[in-house]
Amino acid sequence: MGALAVPSLVALVLIGTSRAQYKPNWESLDSRPLPEWYDQAKFGIFIHWGVFSVPSFGSEWFWWYWQKEKLKPYVDFMQKNYPPDFKYQDFAPKFTAEFFDAKEWTDIFASSGAKYIVLTTKHHEGFTLWGSKTSWNWNAVDIGPKRDLVEEVASALRAHSELRLGLYHSLFEWFNPLFNQDAANVFKTNYFPTRKTLPELYELVVKYKPEVLWSDGDGDAPSEYWNSTGFLAWLYNDSPVRDTVVTNDRWGSGCICTHGGYYTCTDRYQPGHLLKHKWENCMTIDTKSWGYRRNAPLRDYLTIEQLVATLVETVSCGGNLLMNVGPTHDGRIAPIFEERLRQMGQWLKVNGEAIYSTTAWRAQNDSVTPNVWYTSSPQEKAVFAILLEWPKNGSVILNEPVVTPGQTRVELLGHGSLQWKPVEPSGLQVSLPQLSFSQMPCLWAWTLRLTGAS
Repeated sequence: MGALAVPSLVALVLIGTSRAQYKPNWESLDSRPLPEWYDQAKFGIFIHWGVFSVPSFGSEWFWWYWQKEKLKPYVDFMQKNYPPDFKYQDFAPKFTAEFFDAKEWTDIFASSGAKYIVLTTKHHEGFTLWGSKTSWNWNAVDIGPKRDLVEEVASALRAHSELRLGLYHSLFEWFNPLFNQDAANVFKTNYFPTRKTLPELYELVVKYKPEVLWSDGDGDAPSEYWNSTGFLAWLYNDSPVRDTVVTNDRWGSGCICTHGGYYTCTDRYQPGHLLKHKWENCMTIDTKSWGYRRNAPLRDYLTIEQLVATLVETVSCGGNLLMNVGPTHDGRIAPIFEERLRQMGQWLKVNGEAIYSTTAWRAQNDSVTPNVWYTSSPQEKAVFAILLEWPKNGSVILNEPVVTPGQTRVELLGHGSLQWKPVEPSGLQVSLPQLSFSQMPCLWAWTLRLTGAS
């Protein structure tokens, strides 16, 4: 009997330790496979919301540009509209969120076709959208809305099974005395991450269980200062979201585009070619700001044609698109943002097969015909050619696919099968149907689905 007990005990130990354990170093952490759901999702929504939404002028960097860099447009704006003794902190009570309805937001996000939502819980100004225990009187529970805005968003998203919660968090804060003290000490001390940043990160993960943790703002401090590897080891090994959480690459100076779950490299990153590592293009509909701007002219907003083209190129090159909107201080998503989101959803209802759960094909764009991007679905043995422009002559030449007469089939998503013929030296010419405006399957970009091609 004793001899039999030993293998049983060993088996129990092995079962208990079957999950991979990651060490607090980049070599180990970077070996963690990216959870599959993220690559399959392809499209998410970014939300920049905070005290900066009150002045809603210039940029979400309002405080820095006004007080630190003293840029003339910001200084003039404050002198013209506010008393001389007005401080940035005085904007906080005006961050009221009286029209904020998390369910309404979530309905809009769901209609966009996005699969994950990333909310700014704290930007570089340090104001938290939840009652952070380390941000006394500079959070949305103590002042302004006097509500836990993160919890409201998280709860509303959980009611939509197709949407996953992501949380953005800035590591540093521009004017926090503890951070500035550490910076003056060339980051040889770590008062700020120990007392502020790390407690907030642990709190966010334990309390809200995000499946994307979008870190930002390293303040030119190395990852050792932030203890990023120690935190990520806990996140991957022991946190309540250890199996599904996805992280980005902004965990300290030198980490970006080098370490982390997926790479962002720069804002509005669009390499135009396939990368070896999973990446994300975080960009914003308002090309001049991530936060809401009351004075933004129409020309500063990307058109739906531009947004669809950005999504298509991003996915074709193996990336995910994280598209930003900036709500108002009172909690509204402005009509132009709502329109763009709903238009994306209209397009994805027809063409989502060429986006969701696809992989990059051997060619990203066509070498002959401009504005044609490819994706593939190996499980469906399909190649998708997405045309950003409708051909004027009634046909389009695709140079990249290798076709076989009698086996290759071409269809226009949302319409049906199309006629085609091979062309020399390779590829095919597809005849497109003559459709009226109302007969078009969609209005902005069109997808050809090829089977029996390679």
